[in-house]
Amino acid sequence: MRSNSNSNTNSKSQSPFNIKLVLICASVLLFLLLITTNSSFSKPQTSPISESHISNSTDPVDESESKAVACPSLPLTPTCNKTPPSLANALIHYATTNITPQQTLKEISVSARVLDKRSPCNFLVFGLGHDSLMWTSLNHGGRTVFLEEDKAWIEQIKGKLPSLESYHVEYVTKVQQADDLMETGMKEEECKVVGDPRFSKCELALKGFPNEIYDVEWNVIMVDAPTGFHDEAPGRMNAIYTAGLMARNREEGDTDVFVHDVDRVVEDKFSKAFLCEGYLREQQGRIRHFNIPSHRARSGRPFCP
Repeated sequence: MRSNSNSNTNSKSQSPFNIKLVLICASVLLFLLLITTNSSFSKPQTSPISESHISNSTDPVDESESKAVACPSLPLTPTCNKTPPSLANALIHYATTNITPQQTLKEISVSARVLDKRSPCNFLVFGLGHDSLMWTSLNHGGRTVFLEEDKAWIEQIKGKLPSLESYHVEYVTKVQQADDLMETGMKEEECKVVGDPRFSKCELALKGFPNEIYDVEWNVIMVDAPTGFHDEAPGRMNAIYTAGLMARNREEGDTDVFVHDVDRVVEDKFSKAFLCEGYLREQQGRIRHFNIPSHRARSGRPFCP
């Protein structure tokens, strides 16, 4: 808010004015002094790496020349960096639209904390939506890939956000098959075998993705698709199982897996069964966070702890 002017301003004495003038002059002199001091450090310095390399050579070196010049403890001139393109695009996009992500702030914060620690990383997202640019920005410098069931929706989003990497995928299941698929996954031994989903004999494993999706070791996986809010929809049964299988099949390390909409029956039951309650790290609202270690790095590890 802009301050109102005081009617008595012109009646003030000159003493405060003179003090302000002195302070302004002092500030200018200090600024000029800093510039002069900075110029003394503007000569090229020999880097410690170069000095180390020279000192290891067989030629004799003058001891006085081999000492690296100490750098100032604080930079005298600040470094100016541009805003990353992914962040700039996200700011512009969300500032000029009244459409907001479907996840709540608290739900998004769960994933954002993990991405803050792991990015830049490989981030696989089941689903393409209004929050996709946000996920890409939170993983700045990494690779974020989106898998989407709706071809027309992909074209629509690409028209607005061409920088997003997305692939069209197909699902052959329906939500109404969830009970049968759960029984299959729990009883069949093939579904407990850890391996590449492309070669799995488990009915729940998704095998029709582009090869590069299987060839990458994903650090973070978000399951927020396919559609699952009615009986004829594909449902997320296979997506949840496959995300867990990819996590277990990585060569080493662990994978953070998130499942959204766990207030629904399928997402609730399948995430607990195939991502395992023992790997559950946090639930906030409708999102669950699991951390699944590699099962290849330690043989004999049970499917669920």
